[in-house]
Amino acid sequence: MQLASQSGQPDRWPTSSTISAALLDSLFEAPGPLLAGLAFAVIAASLTALKTESVVIWGCVALLVLTGVLRAFGLRRYQQRKSPLTVDEAARWQTWSQLGTTVQAAAIGIWCSATLLWTDDAVAHMIALSVTTGLAAGGAGRAYGRQWAFQIQVSLIFGPTVIALALRGTPYYIAMSVVSAVFLVTLVKLSANLHRIFMRAVIAREREAALAGQFDTALNNMPHGLCMFRADGRLAVMNHRFVELMELPNDLVKRGVNAADIVSACISGGAISADSGELILHSVREAEIKEIVTADPHSGRGRTLSWTIQPMTDGGAVVLLEDITERKNAEAKISHLARYDELTALPNRVSFRDEIERLLAYANHAERLSALLFIDLDQFKQVNDTLGHPCGDQLLCAVANRLREMLRPEDFVARFGGDEFVVFQQNINSPEDAASLARRIVERLSERYRIDNHLVEIGASIGIALTSPGSGSADTLLKNADMALYQAKADGRGTFCFFRDEMAATVEARRILELDLRKALANEEFELFYQPLVNLKSGKITTCEALLRWNHPVRGTVSPVDIIPVAEDMGLIVDLGRWILRRACMECMKWPEGVSVAVNFSPQQFHQRDVLSEIRYALEVSGLPANRLEIEITESSLLRNTQLTHDVLSQLHALGVRISLDDFGTGYSSLSYLHNFPMQKVKIDRSFLEGIDTDRPLTLLRGVARLAADLGMSVVVEGIETNEQLELISADGTIREGQGYLFSRPVPAVRVRQLLNASHGRRVDEPLVAISSRSFA
Repeated sequence: MQLASQSGQPDRWPTSSTISAALLDSLFEAPGPLLAGLAFAVIAASLTALKTESVVIWGCVALLVLTGVLRAFGLRRYQQRKSPLTVDEAARWQTWSQLGTTVQAAAIGIWCSATLLWTDDAVAHMIALSVTTGLAAGGAGRAYGRQWAFQIQVSLIFGPTVIALALRGTPYYIAMSVVSAVFLVTLVKLSANLHRIFMRAVIAREREAALAGQFDTALNNMPHGLCMFRADGRLAVMNHRFVELMELPNDLVKRGVNAADIVSACISGGAISADSGELILHSVREAEIKEIVTADPHSGRGRTLSWTIQPMTDGGAVVLLEDITERKNAEAKISHLARYDELTALPNRVSFRDEIERLLAYANHAERLSALLFIDLDQFKQVNDTLGHPCGDQLLCAVANRLREMLRPEDFVARFGGDEFVVFQQNINSPEDAASLARRIVERLSERYRIDNHLVEIGASIGIALTSPGSGSADTLLKNADMALYQAKADGRGTFCFFRDEMAATVEARRILELDLRKALANEEFELFYQPLVNLKSGKITTCEALLRWNHPVRGTVSPVDIIPVAEDMGLIVDLGRWILRRACMECMKWPEGVSVAVNFSPQQFHQRDVLSEIRYALEVSGLPANRLEIEITESSLLRNTQLTHDVLSQLHALGVRISLDDFGTGYSSLSYLHNFPMQKVKIDRSFLEGIDTDRPLTLLRGVARLAADLGMSVVVEGIETNEQLELISADGTIREGQGYLFSRPVPAVRVRQLLNASHGRRVDEPLVAISSRSFA
């Protein structure tokens, strides 16, 4: 801060309560000299009055006595105050001081000038001039705190004197007037210098006090404990946080202790061990840069402390202390979460892989077999869909507990995510040991679970990879076991399968097929073929079923039997089904108005959340009326989440879309489906046509057809290939529609339009056999 301007005049000093108090104190300090000066002025004035016997001078004496008494009274009251001054009190005392000094200065100036002008006594003149000069000089050393106040005071004291000396008119008196004037100016400048020195000192003291207060506040509010030791090892500074962390006595700092005393107190309080204390003390004494982590000897508290020792340039050291217990616990938790499954508390994929690599690296296991069992839960997704994810989580925990119970101490189990678990079985004698464990796992995991008062049944499929430690890596084992698991699922689930070398080729072919399928979907390499459904009474085509074909550049035409399962496993069936639905609806708009299009929906596609929105959108963009769209679903679509399925089917029915139950007669073929769900059509599977020329199969076929018809449903028989089958099926008139190679194979869109034109353009009296052989062959 700049203290003086370039002109040498005092700047406007910053004021605060502390500075104001200091300035005020300067006006009232040294009461002895002040009172002595007041008494000396009264005595000197009395002497001049006695010498001159002037009434005017005696009046001045009375005025000096009165002002002196007032000044003494005010000074005594100020000295007797017991509490610090407030801002308002300081302002009042300053006003009182200014008033008192002004009146007293005026009284002294009046006395001196009156003595010089009203009397001719040289002794009186000498007394008045010398005393006035002394009082003015004394004020310069006492009133420096308020510069402007002193300027008024000295002007009132010495100004009239200078004027009175000049008015005497004699050369000597005039000379004394000039000298007195110079003295007056000198006093003002002297007081100004004293004021600047005083203000600099006061401001510097205030800054030091503020800095010390800020340092003390920061020191005692920092989250770290701090100790500062001098070069001789004596304690210089210790903050409150260090005392709290170490639970030290509050008076320890006042004893003049050293580093050894502090460390000893920490050890005695049980905050650190003796070994840790010795290490810390050695680092402080040697002034080494050191970071030391100590554990609390008391296991009940379990604190972890971090000590940082930093040497100072002038000798000694600073010790920073931090409680890092929460940070260490958080790091441990993060590390645990990174390597363990939070739900089941089993090791996760990362931890399992590292552990297997470590176990395989043991050379002393080189002659023993190990087995990796890759376990996948069957029907787990249905549990999540029907009972909810919380129940699914409980089921996974129950599975983890059963796996733990079945394993030996040296075996290792982990959860890989979802419903996949991995077991590493080491030190086995033969592959049969792995097979035996796999059988037990399949049987144990297939037993019923009670989850929230629900009885739940699932299964397990297992892929097994064998290896001798050292002959393969963890990644190789996992890859081989995964391929074996895929084969176990293909074999019908609920079983296990060992990895064989030829599986790699199968998996590679599957991988290439998946890549080609993704590319085909992006490039729209698919095509829809259509197979007619014929009204057996009129001979007209009523509906065409959309069937997917893949025109692969290398494989040729690929059947839906090879496409759909792969698309379902890859999660592409929803995107693929969306494309089929929209394309089929747009194609149907090119057909005669009385012809509908049938689109197959897989269970995965049917149970997507926005299936209704997708169907509405396809109808909207194509312009196809809802009653010309027929959705074909299979029994497996009705097995999952029956209430949701019923709601979706009801909304489709309300929209006008027709629902057809495909492949009826396979699976459970529960008649409850026909009763509980809003179906408009039942397609009887081609398996019913086997042996239809005998009584029993034909009776069964007609019975199912009659039951569906009585429920108000249209009945279609699939797989009609001969005229004999057609005659038997249509004999009693119950079955309304037929589908099969007798009418037409699946054909491209252009060909189906030709068939539709031929069907709907034939003469009414033309025989059905003729139209079948001529138009649909």
